[in-house]
Amino acid sequence: MALGRLAHFSIRTTDLERSCAFYERVLGFRRGYRPPFEFPGAWLYLGGDESSFGTVHIIGVDPDNPSGLSAYLGDKSMPAPGTGTLDHIAFLATGVAQMWQTLHAEGIAWRDRTVPGLGLHQVFLEDPSGVTIELNYPAEEVAGLELPGQARAKTGAPA
Repeated sequence: MALGRLAHFSIRTTDLERSCAFYERVLGFRRGYRPPFEFPGAWLYLGGDESSFGTVHIIGVDPDNPSGLSAYLGDKSMPAPGTGTLDHIAFLATGVAQMWQTLHAEGIAWRDRTVPGLGLHQVFLEDPSGVTIELNYPAEEVAGLELPGQARAKTGAPA
């Protein structure tokens, strides 16, 4: 058996619209086709191609009507906020300075790290459900740039 690539990841949330807005406004995803399941949710895509069935599946948890969700995915209680046993999800990216501006404008805390000897600059942030997102940029994008506030680079606090 040969695996191809990661198809998508799913996040359960009690605040579907807030989670979708984060992935759309901050990370540049867009909502696309989603089958008419018996529970709320959204499939989010990068670019215009919907043949891969989305990269992020947001699963809305309706505490007043959990039957459709439990019938499809099984009866799972809503996990505590955060990434739990899944530590983080990483994306390759370009345009770190623009991302810093977006994060600052949205009031989202982040942490910067440059990986020594790898040519990789990382930006870590959390989605509304507490899932850690890692954005990996070419290190040359930050060469000669002042990180946006050394305190923020260490603590993740927006300016």
